Amino acid sequence: MNTYENTSGQVKLATQETIRVKWSSGTEPPKHKAPVHTTDCHHHIFSSRFPLAKNPSMVLGGDGNATVDDYCVLKRRIGIERSVVVGAAAYGIDNRCLLDALARFGESARGIALVDTSISDAELKHMSSLGVRGIRVNLVYLSGATMEMIEPLAHRINELGWHLQLSMPADVTVQLKDVLPKLPAPIVFDHIARIPPDPGISHPAFAVVRGLLDRGRTWVKLSGAYLLSKVGAPTYADTGAVARAFAQAAPERMLWASNWPHSTEKTEKPNDATLFDLLAEWVPEESARRKILVQNPEEVYGFSKTS
Repeated sequence: MNTYENTSGQVKLATQETIRVKWSSGTEPPKHKAPVHTTDCHHHIFSSRFPLAKNPSMVLGGDGNATVDDYCVLKRRIGIERSVVVGAAAYGIDNRCLLDALARFGESARGIALVDTSISDAELKHMSSLGVRGIRVNLVYLSGATMEMIEPLAHRINELGWHLQLSMPADVTVQLKDVLPKLPAPIVFDHIARIPPDPGISHPAFAVVRGLLDRGRTWVKLSGAYLLSKVGAPTYADTGAVARAFAQAAPERMLWASNWPHSTEKTEKPNDATLFDLLAEWVPEESARRKILVQNPEEVYGFSKTS
């Protein structure tokens, strides 16, 4: 166990382990203990063993690697047991890095692939056997499926019991307000549905997502608080207000995620312990947090259910 020296010169035992995680600032654990079977519902893996797409979007800086081993250090720091690996936009529709990561993680992980309509049914079924449980449509960084592909892909993946993970600007959510309720596959919005903090819950996209939550078969990831925040660390109070509103309305429809290795942040990486502790501010009730961290992911991703 590490030691530290206080202001009086006395050496005391540190009560908590400090852990340095690649692509994350800080070394301290969260203030709030993660419950058993806590699930991180959105992170990426990057490995130089796999080629990037032509003209890739959202590449990682430095050595370009955010490996399974690197992520396992984050798991230890935060107290994560299960995770969902989301295919990185930098690889386009080449899912080899994702599938390799799933093989290395084993039963503790599920995957979200990036595809377009050219993918075969046999390929989709093969990925399902390897732990993939959905596809991501990324209309922010335009990787993989386009807006026109959403409906045909939703019909195909619904037969596998998969869901559609949507990453798109809030204005596009409004544009698709009549399409989304008719899709056969369940929907997961990532990163607080990308509702801009100004105007926040007054943005018409918030009402669109709320309506989908009320109908069921839709979830929102409470993640990426830093993506649109003008207030910034450590409180991210502006985007947090939107997250809190979603969580108060439908805690049974919320998921939590780290978004490690934070590839959008090119100068300073967020503190993952701080990001985890935000959930306790947005969702003060411990039972509701356990639902978000454990039980909801079990339903969405097919992890073994716990009591």
